[in-house]
Amino acid sequence: MTESQQSPFSPKIQQFLNHISVERGLSPKTVEAYESDLTKYTNWLREARKINDVSKITQLDIEEYVRAMASQAMASQAMASQNLGPRTIARRIASIHEWNKFMLSNAQIASDPSAEVKAPKQAEHLPDVLSISEVERVIDAAGGFGSTDAVSLRDRALVEFLYATGARVSEAVGLKFEDIDLAESVVRLSGKGQKQRLVPIGKCAVRALRDYLDKARPILASRAQKSEASAESQAKSSSKSQVNSSSNASSKSANSHMIFLNKRGKSLSRQSAWEAISRAGKMAKIGKELHPHTLRHSFATHLISGGADVRTVQELLGHASVTTTQIYTHISPDALMEAYVMSHPRAR
Repeated sequence: MTESQQSPFSPKIQQFLNHISVERGLSPKTVEAYESDLTKYTNWLREARKINDVSKITQLDIEEYVRAMASQAMASQAMASQNLGPRTIARRIASIHEWNKFMLSNAQIASDPSAEVKAPKQAEHLPDVLSISEVERVIDAAGGFGSTDAVSLRDRALVEFLYATGARVSEAVGLKFEDIDLAESVVRLSGKGQKQRLVPIGKCAVRALRDYLDKARPILASRAQKSEASAESQAKSSSKSQVNSSSNASSKSANSHMIFLNKRGKSLSRQSAWEAISRAGKMAKIGKELHPHTLRHSFATHLISGGADVRTVQELLGHASVTTTQIYTHISPDALMEAYVMSHPRAR
């Protein structure tokens, strides 16, 4: 039994979680994040403010909670801990806002005590972005600098795909054959809340994917078939042969639809994809930690730098709000200097 289940706030939290899960269709991970945020919040109310009823919560209580989180964040920073940063605080406050809106709309509270509570201002944080030349070096490194072995072809295709589409790593590893049309150079991606979007695939990524699918994936898939055949042979001599054979057949059927496979021919995991991209970054010697979202950030930044409007990039990224996309409209110091020198009448 979780802490939220033991809490007097539990029924109202659960009603809200059911609402966002069933009626709004939010993903299980998002629902879990809301539950975690609200559990921490209500536990604090009980322990620090001795409140056990939603009708007793005031704006002052919530503001005090924000101050408590800010103090904890400062302590975490002093100890070089990243357990509670500005983004986490902002997300928790957003969770409180959503919960109160839900309760107000269902007449569970007479007014929203969180309506005037704002998150502390955050220092501007720009995402890590690769230059175009750095992206090219990472792609070359991922492909083993021209290697034709199966894993290198897969890794090159993976990096090309992530940079070409701005896909999240979960969207890439979950990619199935029915989601992609290389003849039309387009892919259907399923994002947060199972929202789907169509995204073009550039020619370089299409070539890399064709090379992988034609030359490498059959090799990886054959490894799974050999492993399954061996397991099935062993299963026939055991009393659980029927169960194991059914399980192997189900596994084989599931993997046969997946685009990206691991070394054993199974579906590529998010962790394995992360490791492949991190490894490519180290081999490319770009001097910064590389992760899948770096390629997504670079995709968005390079599109906007090339003239794409924010709304278009929002659709390609699958962002629910254009505000999230606007972080990519930052201008580099070099671009600012060039604009100044070229435009100011007394700069030259």
